[in-house]
Amino acid sequence: MMAVLQWFVDLGASVMLPILLFIFGIILGAPLGKAFKSGLTVGIGFIGLNLVIGLLSDSLGPAAQSMVENFGFSLKTIDVGWPAAAAISYGTALGSLAIPIGLLINVALLVFGLTKTLNVDIWDYWHCAFTGSLVYALTGNFALGLFTIAAHTLIIFFLADLIAPDIAKFYGFPNITFPHGASAPSFLIAKPLNWIFDRIPGFNKLEANPETIQKKLGIFGDSTVMGVLIGLVMGVLAGYNVTETLQLAVQTGAVMMLMPRMVALLMEGLSPISEAASAFVKKKLPERDLYIGMDSALSVGHPAVLSASLLLVPITLLLAVILPGNTVLPFGDLATIPFLICLMTPVFRGNIIRTVVGGTIYMIGGLYIATWVAPLFTSSAMAANFDLAGNTSISSLVDGAVWTTFIFVGLGKVLSWVGIGLIAIVALAGLVYINKIKPKKAGI
Repeated sequence: MMAVLQWFVDLGASVMLPILLFIFGIILGAPLGKAFKSGLTVGIGFIGLNLVIGLLSDSLGPAAQSMVENFGFSLKTIDVGWPAAAAISYGTALGSLAIPIGLLINVALLVFGLTKTLNVDIWDYWHCAFTGSLVYALTGNFALGLFTIAAHTLIIFFLADLIAPDIAKFYGFPNITFPHGASAPSFLIAKPLNWIFDRIPGFNKLEANPETIQKKLGIFGDSTVMGVLIGLVMGVLAGYNVTETLQLAVQTGAVMMLMPRMVALLMEGLSPISEAASAFVKKKLPERDLYIGMDSALSVGHPAVLSASLLLVPITLLLAVILPGNTVLPFGDLATIPFLICLMTPVFRGNIIRTVVGGTIYMIGGLYIATWVAPLFTSSAMAANFDLAGNTSISSLVDGAVWTTFIFVGLGKVLSWVGIGLIAIVALAGLVYINKIKPKKAGI
């Protein structure tokens, strides 16, 4: 059974999601042809999105490396990127159990009315496998590693239910949420930061969303043109010649234009499934709402997310150099910074200035977490027979720089079962409050 499940996961999101969405569509009552076309469109959308992210990675990666060499930076821990982190997470017997654990918990929470999220993004349970693998590497306790996966899954569903209203309001995605281990945690950091920003005189008046920028700057405020300008600056900082700088500028501009279109394609495929789910729930459970849990890739094409992310690339590299005690050289995950901040942006109402400042604060903590977890990350990679490519120390920004990694590994180290258990209790209490207590208070 596990071998079949692993084979299915290895198909990748572009094949796995269409199959899952087709099956869910049929179960939810969608016509056969419509369910098939919907799943296929989502798969094609993911391929397109991955091509654009690949373009971003292929252009930013060499530019970042050139910037490092150009300024003579020297850091001993290499950021190997999220694909390596995911491979390491699913590369152990413990990590391979994350998906069945996640599915069982999702079903149980739905049955007892403790979540509104039906998560079809089962590939991204690797984030839970990641923390479980680190705790196992730290303690050598297989059962505690499994318990960590379960506790992390509860956190993910709590965050998914919590952020859904903001996703609908800002991104315009009704009945969709993002139970994504790298993206969702930043939402809880953005909330208090936004409260602080609202109370800083002068700063609280600064408006810099894509609409106001384009209105004030005209053509130079267009998101595609902004991407070109940012690419030009990065090319200069990287020490590129004129040809290379212009090529980088056009590539970053292309990302800014193509990413939203790929997201629109994904939404085109998801809409029939979302409508079928809504109709199914209203018919079978008239008192319940249902969110479809999807990859946060749906949100990274927003102009505010992309603009802030491109600005955060050189900022993150600068932070890595000037922060005392940091050993991580950002590299593999520079192109996936949008995934780290995409759920901060709704809290900041699309304000690019707030997103960049909040993202900078987030990355300061993240680099220290990634440095702190590097020894465990490296030992987990060895246990999964991952090729270190000659590096003696590796880490990543996704998920190495996420605060959930810090609390799980930290409490697992200090308090063992009690620490992880406390996290699970807090997450479960949050789910009970959101789905049981809060609706009663509102008279629903």
